[in-house]
Amino acid sequence: MPVLATRVGGGRPPAPLLEPVSARLAAEFLSVPVETVARCVADVWACTEHLGLCATPATVEWIAREHLLAMVNSAPPSRAF
Repeated sequence: MPVLATRVGGGRPPAPLLEPVSARLAAEFLSVPVETVARCVADVWACTEHLGLCATPATVEWIAREHLLAMVNSAPPSRAF
């Protein structure tokens, strides 16, 4: 797939900014693997910057929480017979 946009500056945010957000969300969403939570937080940070918005830990946590809620709520129900 061709690259649609390239990053001009920035890059991955420093780990000290992402780790507390990932830890709080991982504690809140115990049914989601920790790696998935961390990836979601990093993706939200990158998307926020790509859109030209100010990526703050609070904003990233808020958006990532909404993504994780959607992920958890969209899981099919267990089949109990």
